Amino acid sequence: MKSVIIFIMILSIFTIIEGEDSLQYNKLTEEEKRVIIDKGTEPSFSGEYSDHYEEGTYICKRCNTPLYFSTDKFKSGCGWPSFDDEIPGSIERKTDADGRRTEILCANCGAHLGHVFTGEGYTDKNVRHCVNSISMEFIPDGEPLPLQKAFFAAGCFWGVEHHFKQADGVVKTEVGYAGGHTDNPSYEEVSTGNTGHKETIEVLYKPDEISYEELVKLFFEIHDFTQTDGQGPDIGEQYLSYIFYINDEQKEAAEDIIDRLEEMNYEIATDLEKAEDFWEAEDYHQDYYEKTGKQPYCHIRKKIFED
Repeated sequence: MKSVIIFIMILSIFTIIEGEDSLQYNKLTEEEKRVIIDKGTEPSFSGEYSDHYEEGTYICKRCNTPLYFSTDKFKSGCGWPSFDDEIPGSIERKTDADGRRTEILCANCGAHLGHVFTGEGYTDKNVRHCVNSISMEFIPDGEPLPLQKAFFAAGCFWGVEHHFKQADGVVKTEVGYAGGHTDNPSYEEVSTGNTGHKETIEVLYKPDEISYEELVKLFFEIHDFTQTDGQGPDIGEQYLSYIFYINDEQKEAAEDIIDRLEEMNYEIATDLEKAEDFWEAEDYHQDYYEKTGKQPYCHIRKKIFED
């Protein structure tokens, strides 16, 4: 009897996991699985986007995460789509199984995208993301994206993440570091205040459920955006108030809300900066308050906006 019960429990857990995956990831064809899951490669010059230059955004075929803007795509003649930059926080790099090349994957779901190369001199950035077309979908400018990204810094990222995770329409959050001048910094390095990084949260959200403007309003309502030297008792450059925008639309939306706050006679200390890099923080920082059961000590939501 015990063995039967254990089997049923295992089957139930497996079913739940399968159900969660079906909700989170898109269904793939066998050929898509060969490339995206099994790390295969489509034949050169055979992909839909190898010679494709419309304006828009390329997203992950498996999970819909935005990966590349068309403005970063260039013609390399290699037979696969080529990009010299990525949307911050969207790409994970790993040493390939051959021990020589660097594999690139979707940072959200781990889907295999292709490989990244440096030193070839194609563009001023001297980087080439060589991506399988079959690993992506293209969304033209003007059409809604199923998922979008946003980056905010508002003091200690533990409390900021706690509040954003509760917002309807937010799919996933990661805490990390942005706005600095060193690569892949550690928490200890950032804590010195010498790297230029801010404790930052990456928000992956559904634009049809929550708008970027609503996220910006939430950002302003959960911290003191008038403080110029940190946040609450946390003093230092790493705790400053920043909005890292990924495109002009986000910048303009943030500027509009700042204008509204200034009309309310607030003195705004928040800076706006183009998102360049986002470095994920150590595992023990992720979902900190959910892991510890504690409550944020310096982030309490205060309603400011009526709409």
